[in-house]
Amino acid sequence: MAFVTGLLLIDAPASALNNLGNIPDERVENTGGVKVIRTPEGFFPYVSAQAFRYWLRTTAQARIEGWKAAPIHSKGNNVAYTDGNPIEWWDDDLFGYMRAAKKATAKESQSVSSLQSGETETVEPITRISPLRVSTIVSIVPLLRITEDFGVMARQEGYPVLYKHQLYRTTLQGMLSLDLHACGTFSYRQKAGYRNLDSVRAELAEKQGLEHLQAEKAYRLPLDERIRRIQALFGALALLEGGAKQAIHYTDVTPTLSIAAVTRGGNHIFGHVVGANSKGLPEIKIEALREAFTTMGDEILSPVYVGWVQGYLDEERKKFERFIEDCPQTVIVRHPRDAYREIVADLARPENAYWLA
Repeated sequence: MAFVTGLLLIDAPASALNNLGNIPDERVENTGGVKVIRTPEGFFPYVSAQAFRYWLRTTAQARIEGWKAAPIHSKGNNVAYTDGNPIEWWDDDLFGYMRAAKKATAKESQSVSSLQSGETETVEPITRISPLRVSTIVSIVPLLRITEDFGVMARQEGYPVLYKHQLYRTTLQGMLSLDLHACGTFSYRQKAGYRNLDSVRAELAEKQGLEHLQAEKAYRLPLDERIRRIQALFGALALLEGGAKQAIHYTDVTPTLSIAAVTRGGNHIFGHVVGANSKGLPEIKIEALREAFTTMGDEILSPVYVGWVQGYLDEERKKFERFIEDCPQTVIVRHPRDAYREIVADLARPENAYWLA
């Protein structure tokens, strides 16, 4: 089994990327807060993994040609679900899903005619563990306080309406892991998280000629289709858009620095190689990186792909480039978009087909 193991930084110079709504008991009634982790050292602003995955989904749907997004079905105010058909829909494949079997009522039977338009019939509960795993995207340093900005609505006659919201200046760091084996491979095992296909979807897999992995109790898409979906996912990551308060705190959320490699397991070998210096700015921990390369070198199957935007932490980049001159690993340094392209290009090489086995 192989994984794309990655770390990324998002530069947030004056931002409020993930908010929690109004803060109660504030002096100004309309006070919007940002999500933070409170610790004795201070506040760590963060973007939830759910929000980050939403940015990635919507970017893929809007920006990636050919992306097949699963339709969303809803029933009432408390029930919503994706189609749960990973054979057809790329985000169902890469992001996972959960679907309960449709319960027939006295007035409707479990038939295609009783389904919502375009909905795949579901006769048994199905779930799929997401091949893409994402951490919470957290500030690399604690902030002693969160900045508060006052605003006013004064275009109307009468008294102005005051409101207040929070923002911060920091660098956010997150981790991701993509299970390459799971991408395009759909199990029908009777186990929670692994019952990806019910009998309806298994029949569809047979009709479409998917490879049947009998020992694994799974069906698999052709290799080129699996690579196409992974390529689209990393294409969306390179073009990432999203975040709250963009109208007044426009922030580019595409990664400014990323480190990734194909590894044998899902453990994250780069989780401690970026920290903060005395000024609260990001720095590469050279000795931590050297240790990762030395101790975990046998786990690294690919070059190490580093995406680094020119103009961002230029002095740190020079220090890093001096380090990789004598590095035991092959390190490729590109713009983040080009670094992600290198990953997918290497996935498609015949000699690396075992990464997706």
